[in-house]
Amino acid sequence: MGSLDGRVVLITGAGRGIGREEALFFAAEGAKVVVNDPGVAIDGSGGDAGVAGAVVEEIVARGGQAVANTDSVADWRGAQRMVDAALRTYGDLHVVVNNATIERNRALVDLNEEEFDDVIAVKLKGTFSVTRWAARHWRERFEAGIRVDRAVINTSSGSGLLNPLPTQASYAAGNAGVAAMTIIGALELGRYGVRVNCISPSMARTRLTLEVPGMGEEPPADGFDPLHPSTSAPIAAYLATAACPLTGQVLSVRGGSVAVNHGWSRGGHVHKDGRWTVGELAAQLPEVPMDDPFGKLADALGSALGRTGHARIQEMINALLDQGAHSG
Repeated sequence: MGSLDGRVVLITGAGRGIGREEALFFAAEGAKVVVNDPGVAIDGSGGDAGVAGAVVEEIVARGGQAVANTDSVADWRGAQRMVDAALRTYGDLHVVVNNATIERNRALVDLNEEEFDDVIAVKLKGTFSVTRWAARHWRERFEAGIRVDRAVINTSSGSGLLNPLPTQASYAAGNAGVAAMTIIGALELGRYGVRVNCISPSMARTRLTLEVPGMGEEPPADGFDPLHPSTSAPIAAYLATAACPLTGQVLSVRGGSVAVNHGWSRGGHVHKDGRWTVGELAAQLPEVPMDDPFGKLADALGSALGRTGHARIQEMINALLDQGAHSG
């Protein structure tokens, strides 16, 4: 008996990386999986229908149940079609895992409108679109008297929540938006028996992270690999179980660590009974303890890189900015 026996799950971006590992893990736990992936490149270009099909074949070869879907989450009607694929194939849908994403790594001064829009369309609009179509079905079932646990598991990133990375203005913005939308979804959809949570993987070895210092290094020959993309799969599976009580939570996952995020927590402050003057603010506000963005990023990533971590991160930032300036 698996923890997800009888659950029908739609996983977007499930052809590679974290999504693929989730699809394999969910199927091994007894779920019937809709493997969605149009097979595009990291930047969203191209497409290969065989990417999703290969994961389905792997699941079936292991004795599981799965069906492929190659629609793009950025396509409003495509999002509807992938939900319909679950209903048509398996008769219901219990869980949506919004994992699909693309990247356009470019310095803010070089990023153009189309590149920004493309990332937001997949990461943020795509998460909304798939959730919306699933929620419409769930509301209909609930109002018809069919009361079963439903769940949405969104996917954010440390780049957007804890350590936004240079050259990722669109990617970080989309991921931060997904985390905020998770809370709204939990508040709105709870009345229909739908729980909404979010996982935020960090330092996972995928196509999108190989350029980050330390990520391209060889994994350990044996034992636990904390950078393997499969580390997020059990957490997502737990959130998908019918007995899970959690909703409205954003969980950071890094290797074997799972941490509860508390959003933008209120820090130190200054106060005056009345309207501030510019001079008063200049005298008092700089004295309030504040984070240094570079220091925070270096601490977040540098701890995984050893004594030379801070220098390597600065080299990465400089190289990315120089590359963007020379490309145009």
